[in-house]
Amino acid sequence: MVEAQRLAVGVVGRVLDGHSLDAALAAAWRRHAGLDARARAAVQDLAYGTLRLLARFEALLDALLDKPLVDARLRALLLVAIYQLEGTRAAPHAVVDHAVRACGALGLTSAKGLVNAVLRNFLRRRTALDARVERSEPARYCHPQWWIDRLRAQYPGRYAGALAAGNRHPPLALRVNCRRIERADYLELLARHDIRGEASGTSAVILDKPLPVERIPGFAEGLASVQDPAAQLAGPLLDLRPGMRVLDACAAPGGKTAHALELADVELTALDRDAARLERVRANLARLALSARVVCGDAGDPASWWDGTHYQRILLDAPCSASGIARRRPDVKWLRRATDVAPLAQAQAHLLDALWPTLASGGKLLYATCSVFHEENSEQVARFLERHRDAQRASLPAVDNDSELPAGQLLPDERHDGFFYALLQKS
Repeated sequence: MVEAQRLAVGVVGRVLDGHSLDAALAAAWRRHAGLDARARAAVQDLAYGTLRLLARFEALLDALLDKPLVDARLRALLLVAIYQLEGTRAAPHAVVDHAVRACGALGLTSAKGLVNAVLRNFLRRRTALDARVERSEPARYCHPQWWIDRLRAQYPGRYAGALAAGNRHPPLALRVNCRRIERADYLELLARHDIRGEASGTSAVILDKPLPVERIPGFAEGLASVQDPAAQLAGPLLDLRPGMRVLDACAAPGGKTAHALELADVELTALDRDAARLERVRANLARLALSARVVCGDAGDPASWWDGTHYQRILLDAPCSASGIARRRPDVKWLRRATDVAPLAQAQAHLLDALWPTLASGGKLLYATCSVFHEENSEQVARFLERHRDAQRASLPAVDNDSELPAGQLLPDERHDGFFYALLQKS
């Protein structure tokens, strides 16, 4: 536990310093290449768990301190330990003891007494501290105040549930490859391996317990892929037909690209501006025995990659705030700023305007984000329709079935992430 604590402290500390959680973990794996899968999982659990409810743990820690801590590593260590005491089954005395020992490994030997006193004080005052921190909205909802305020204004009757969903550990959902196996047969395959799963939507299976991909039956052979049920809606919503010319404009890491190819024999171009992330697209296609034209290019600059032949379908899964997938990317809550939303919306508008001329008459463009903010979603589409009189929004019964939400908007819940879809048809 000491080693896991020490490494998690480094990861959490880097996130609090402004780095993404993915980048912080990648840096830890590079520095400690000898860690086995179990050790990595332990570090990830501590880092993700601490960051999911960070505002609560920070409020608890601040209530226990007489003055602010100068050393960021010491603060990160105490936050990780408080998460262990609150959110894991680890024995409290072991957590405290290991945190004190971790001080030595982190070069914080002089802080051992402080760490011991703070954590033991937390255990003694836990009930009173809980009541105290609940008075703070960021601590109660475990999101920044600006995020809470925005969701409350945009979803007055649903914001609390959406915030709570963003704090939960997400389920592991699979997309069954319909080209290779029926979902009912795949569920039987799971059962033969003593793995329980539940059907969801048209092609999803949600596992009762998360598993490493190497332990998922048929994963290496291409029978299934990891993908949230909300993201799995994109392929069917594209309304694909064999032989169509299709563009996935922001394709990496390739989940929606692969799903489209599983659904229909189309001529698909997978485009992304990040060459390194395109390698993941190629790897996903290879595992699934699928084929696409993979191109490194900027979707906002078609002149640099488009051959002039129009597409009949375009998927624009646009870069966004990721506010709908905070449970999978808890660092987003603490790295994103309120001032980030407007520039993201401008970038999305640029992509829509740039790609529209590449769509054939009668063709359809599916605009998607993993955001819950209106500026990136319903308001974005309304502005686009004002600019383009040759565009009409098609109805999407699969996602337009909640009268309390804007058309196409899915809020995160126990079944799926937060997502938005709008299907735009060209006259």
